[in-house]
Amino acid sequence: MKTTTKHLSKTKIALTVTLDAKDLEAATKKALSRLAKEVKVSGFRQGKVPTEIAAKHIKPNHLHTTALDIAVRTALPLAFEQTEHIPLMMPEIEVTKFVPEQTAEFKAVADILPDIKLGDFKKLKVKPVETKVSAKDINDVLDNIRSAYAEKVTVKKPAALGDEVIIDFEGKKDNVKFEGGSAKDFKLNLGSGQFIPGFEDGVVGHKSGDSFDLKLTFPKDYHAKELAGQKVVFSVLLKQVNQIKKPELNDEFAKKCGPFKTVEELKKDIKQNLSLQNQQKATEKLKDDLVAQLVKTSKVDAPEILIKDQIRFIKDDITRNASSQGLKFEDYLKQTGQSEADWEKQVTSVAEQRVKSSLCLQILAREQKITVADEIVDAKIAELKDVYKKSPEALKSLKDPNVRQDIKNRLTIEKALDFLVAANQPTK
Repeated sequence: MKTTTKHLSKTKIALTVTLDAKDLEAATKKALSRLAKEVKVSGFRQGKVPTEIAAKHIKPNHLHTTALDIAVRTALPLAFEQTEHIPLMMPEIEVTKFVPEQTAEFKAVADILPDIKLGDFKKLKVKPVETKVSAKDINDVLDNIRSAYAEKVTVKKPAALGDEVIIDFEGKKDNVKFEGGSAKDFKLNLGSGQFIPGFEDGVVGHKSGDSFDLKLTFPKDYHAKELAGQKVVFSVLLKQVNQIKKPELNDEFAKKCGPFKTVEELKKDIKQNLSLQNQQKATEKLKDDLVAQLVKTSKVDAPEILIKDQIRFIKDDITRNASSQGLKFEDYLKQTGQSEADWEKQVTSVAEQRVKSSLCLQILAREQKITVADEIVDAKIAELKDVYKKSPEALKSLKDPNVRQDIKNRLTIEKALDFLVAANQPTK
């Protein structure tokens, strides 16, 4: 067997493999042994026909094509082993020459794991995120809790910021209604920033029963391109004004919020929870920044096939989320004002970065001999079985060896990420 390699790009190669008579002879013996089990000969049970007798009952063309298939499948992994390249998926194979029992030649084109040179993973320049909890953070949470316990009182006074209003509205551009610009009995908290600039301020000062028009302009960066920067008119009917009365912040209120006797105990609990949340966010941010720096300081190319897989994964994720709201992917595109081509162009850079990040962490794991024990994989699968116990299809997939390997790979990457964080902890 002879193999020659042609690099089509940094992440794709074409192998030309030439097989000689000796290679084909070995493949023919295997083909004959396999086909003999299928031959029916009078006086012999099927599968028990001697090969020398079975050979007389097998069509030569069938024997040769089977031998060629066996020869190619046998030679393919050996050819890649010789080149020391790792194919990412099953290569595209084309037989370019075949003379039965004499010679054969085939071409295999494959995306390969690129050569990756990691940067110095111990000297990544990343600053930890501040996790301090401020008095304002605590007061914001307290204000949200008070809002949850607030009472609504219908009033006749003009609407003010902080009030809830119930409105009907209809938006028009160039005197034509636009999609998503109308609603009836809509509850709006004035000052929440839920609507475009000017809308909520325009409602302030009006009483229940008032009808009025608001001439506004959509922001230039508005997600729906057909409305971005456009002048519109909203016709509004203010039907009701509800004044929001929050409970007084005192020890009695604290007792309603949980096992607290005083406001100070409630504040202490809020601070502890915020500290934990901030620490978790800071850790995730640190991981993201470290991986981004590792990619930046490394030499790594993202194979196109992995980028396409990642784009497909992102699309599937968006589709699942949209489906949970009774929408389709096309509805998501419409809401964001994008064509599918625009979306794919935008998400490609994200997919490419994810692929590079994954590859760098895989190489880090390999170089540092980071592995995950089978017992850990078993525990993760057991955990997933409990999560998916109501989904027979998902439970069945967990028995697939490929799924198990994928789970192991993800756990290995997570372990490599923890290793990266530990390697960049400041020395005391």
